[in-house]
Formats: sequence, structure tokens, C-alpha cells
Amino acid sequence: MTGTTTAPRRGGRWIERWDPEDETFWREGGERIARRNLLYSVVSEHIGFSIWSLWSVMVLFMGPQYGIDPAGKFFLIATATLVGALVRIPYTFAVARFGGRNWTVVSALLLLAPTIAALVVMEPGTSYGTFLAVAALTGVGGGNFASSMTNINAFFPLRKKGWALGLNAGGGNIGVPVVQLAALLVIGTAGAGHPRLLLWTYLPLIVLAAALALVRMDNLAPVSNDGGAVREAARDAHTWIMAFLYVGTFGSFIGYGFAFGLVLQTQFGRTPLQAASLTFIGPLLGSLVRPVGGALADRYGGARITLATFVAMAAATGVVLLASVRASLPVFLVGFTALFALSGLGNGSTYKMVPGIFQAKALARGLDGEAAAAHGRRLSGAAMGLIGAVGALGGLGINLVFRAAFQQSGSGTAAFTTFLGFYAVCCAVTWAVYLRRPAAAPAAVADDGQGERKAQLTSV
Repeated sequence: MTGTTTAPRRGGRWIERWDPEDETFWREGGERIARRNLLYSVVSEHIGFSIWSLWSVMVLFMGPQYGIDPAGKFFLIATATLVGALVRIPYTFAVARFGGRNWTVVSALLLLAPTIAALVVMEPGTSYGTFLAVAALTGVGGGNFASSMTNINAFFPLRKKGWALGLNAGGGNIGVPVVQLAALLVIGTAGAGHPRLLLWTYLPLIVLAAALALVRMDNLAPVSNDGGAVREAARDAHTWIMAFLYVGTFGSFIGYGFAFGLVLQTQFGRTPLQAASLTFIGPLLGSLVRPVGGALADRYGGARITLATFVAMAAATGVVLLASVRASLPVFLVGFTALFALSGLGNGSTYKMVPGIFQAKALARGLDGEAAAAHGRRLSGAAMGLIGAVGALGGLGINLVFRAAFQQSGSGTAAFTTFLGFYAVCCAVTWAVYLRRPAAAPAAVADDGQGERKAQLTSV
């Protein structure tokens, strides 16, 4: 393959030169390598999401004999969300420090710690503080997303990033509904008193994910030892603007995914089995459509798709708010499921915007095509870790808002009113920064569908 060499380095599989924007390079082998790494990245990230969201289903197993009220259960979920958000920052640095393949192996094996810990403590009589500590451990699963997206972003050319990042993240996000389906199977067959059956199932899957990454993935040498990219990305205002928008999309997805079952139990009186039979549907749809959001952003522009998504999310939240006031479970399920699907679309479109923004800024500074592409990959990969961390904190916010609402009124109505206002702000920011004054927004390089490369503001 032209221009690509793979050689042993620091004990791992390293590719010394990588230029996906070169169409000959891409066609003669780059695409095959990138797709292989994408596949096994999805596997590892998928298991990571399942472990991160473990306590969204563990609380369904925790009946009255555990002595934990709904507010306490929401706080267990919120703790896992918080730790998962915070560890995304060091996980982003880890790709540059150790290599994407090497860190994928390590991060997969780290998932054994929270799973084994939950196996040990998951029984009535365990102290709440112990449960809180074990829930915090599951946050390592949330870090996998940041390192995985940073790694895969470097493998693909800009014209393919929306699809590739959407597929990588969507395949990982599916870990949320899969663990919920697995919990449904356990509750439906063995009963709510056997949470350890679910935990035992994941131990061999974790080891398998690590083994596949070890033998099938690669490290990219150009990405290695570039901690300065994170510092540079952190100084760019667009990193934090996009982080705010990602709070609205991914924060909604993970926050609702973690809280959905508990809301059904607390506000609508569903049993653990009834709740588990419903909770997986929304996260599954949100995960499946994330690549669609990326593909639509590739075609029509990320800012346009993101704005349309926030408008629709505000409308769906209005439906959920009405259903909450009227205690209508069918209407509530329709609106909440729509929120999941829309958040998935928005996840894909926002992450497409990030590499386009940084590559366009490089072009505006006078860098040529290849140099601008390399600069865009470097900074967008670093920015994605920061954006992912802040976005996950949005999930924490959702769980804390739910906790406060249920503590005060026993209903989620006040929480949904808060979310409606937030989506309105997200609409305003997207429009004002990336659509209202396109001359002031960074242009992005996009393919016009006929092979020409051109500057296109709306592709951001």
C-alpha cells in the first residue's frame, strides 16, 4: 500500500505513516485498515457502554429489601454518569500517550473491576456507601467512548467522518439497550432476585473484546505523543460551543437511558419486569439512528441537521410534559421514544461538525489541503474527548434534575419543563453561531456529490 508502513514499535502494532485524505492511499489499502479498526473499536466501546449503564438496570433488581428509596437510586445512577464523564478527559490523552490499539486493550480489561465488584456486593444488607463506590467504578466504561472516538477519527478522511464516527458511536451506544434487554431476560426467567446472572454474562465478553483489540487493531504513530493538541483544542471557543450542544444531544441520550426505567417504576407504577420490557426501546432506536445523523450531516450539513433535531426534541419534550401532567403512559412512551431517536440523530450530526470546523479553520489560516486535513484530524480528535466529557455531564444533570423533581413532587413534570427550556437555548445557539451569520462561522470542506472539493459553510 502506497505510503503506509506497519512496524513493531514499543511492543505493539504501529502504522508509521497515515494519510487518509490521499485518495490513492485510501483506495489501495487505507480504507481496509480503517474499517477493520472501526469494527473492533465498536466491539470494545459497546461493552464499555453496557458496563457504564449497568446501574440503570441494577436498580431494577433492588426491591424494598435493599432499603433504598427512588432518590437514592437516582443518585447511584448519577454517580456512574459523573465518573464516566470525568474519566473521558484522561482517556482522550491516553490515545496519544499509548496508542489507540494499546489503550483499547487496557480500557477493555479495566471493565473487569466494576463488574467483579458488583458481583461481590449485589445483595440486600450491603451498605449504601458500598453501592455508591461500586457504581462509581462503572464510570470507567464511559471513558471508552472518548478514547474510541479520538482513535477512529484519525483513521478516516473528512468526507467519511460523519458515517464512521456515527457508526462507531452508535455501535457503542447500543450497549445501553443491550444490557437492558439482558436484564429483562434475567428478570423474566430467573426473577428480580438474581442480578448476578447478568454480571457473570459480561465477564467473558469483556475478555473477548480485549483479546480482539489486541490481535486485530493498530496504533497510528502520527497520533502518538501529541498532548499539546488537547491544550490547543481547549483554548478554542468552538470546542466549548460544541460541548454545550453535545450536552443537549448525548447528555439527553445517556441521561434518559439511565433514568427511563426508574421513571417508569416511580411515576407510572411499573414493576421491574414491566419497566425492563420498555426501557430498551428508546436507547436502541437512538443508537441505531446515530449513523443516520452522521450520514445526513455529511450530505446536508451538520448545523442544519443539529438545529432541526433540537427543534424536534423541544416538540417531543412538550408531548412528554403533557403526558406527565395527564399521567398518560402511552403518550409518555411515544414522546420519550421520540426523544431517544432524535438525540441519536443529533449525536451523529454534532460529531460530524467537529472535524469540519477545525479543518475549515486550518484552511482559513492558509494551510493547504493535506496540511489542513492533518491539522483538522489532530485538533478534532483532541476536542472530541473534551466534548464527550462535557456531553456526558449533561446525563448527570438530567439525573440530578429528575432526582430533585421526584423528591419535591413525586413526578417528573418539573424536570421535563426544565429540559424544554434547555432545548430552546440549544436551538438559539446552533442558529446564532453556525447558521445566522455564515460568514463568521468556520467553513468546512465537503464533497458536493460530483467529486469536486469546495468550501461549504453549512457542512459544519
